[in-house]
Amino acid sequence: MRSGFNQGIRDGMPFVVIMVPFGVLFGVLATEAGLDLAQTMAFSSLVIAGASQLTALQLMEQGAPTAIVILSALAVNLRMVMYSASMVPHVGKAGPGTRGLISYLLVDQTYALSVETYERRSDWDVAEKVRYFLGTALPVFPCWVGSTLAGAVLGTRIPDAWSLDFAVPLAFLALVGPMLKTRAHVAAAFVSAAGAMALAWIPWNLGLIVAAMAAMAVGAELERRAE
Repeated sequence: MRSGFNQGIRDGMPFVVIMVPFGVLFGVLATEAGLDLAQTMAFSSLVIAGASQLTALQLMEQGAPTAIVILSALAVNLRMVMYSASMVPHVGKAGPGTRGLISYLLVDQTYALSVETYERRSDWDVAEKVRYFLGTALPVFPCWVGSTLAGAVLGTRIPDAWSLDFAVPLAFLALVGPMLKTRAHVAAAFVSAAGAMALAWIPWNLGLIVAAMAAMAVGAELERRAE
């Protein structure tokens, strides 16, 4: 009965290698931005989304209006809506409390692992799929919060030579790379990357939102034509 849970733990463990420097980096940057320990930990525990947290933090440091900070963070996290929609066929029949827990722990890593495994294990029922998901979250969530705490406590004492910022692009490359299975996926990834670089001059990182919308439109159109 625990096979799915144990497999989830095993599959989630490799992400610790990426999550630790990622979380430490956010803790350090949050401290440098003026957030105290309680604010930093609440940020990581409630949002649980490194990309949107770093985006919001950067905009706060730039003195961007609160509405822009919130809009940008929400735009970066819009992918969670799509994640949730694709999880419904697998765990949508679970109880309300279980679905609430899954939505709280739904991040890039737990989603990518779960969806790929669900497609291969069509023999699993809803309960086994839920156990697998919770297994993937067990190493990911405590690792994220714990590493954020370490970064916030250590702060500027971490040498710049460690270059912890390498973890940010590496984390998403490790997730996105294996998922580029169709022409639409590849086109969307290319447009988003090219658009983000071409529109980097737009203030408050609003170019990311424009690039993301363009990428989704291109991917959707290619899928429509393929169908």
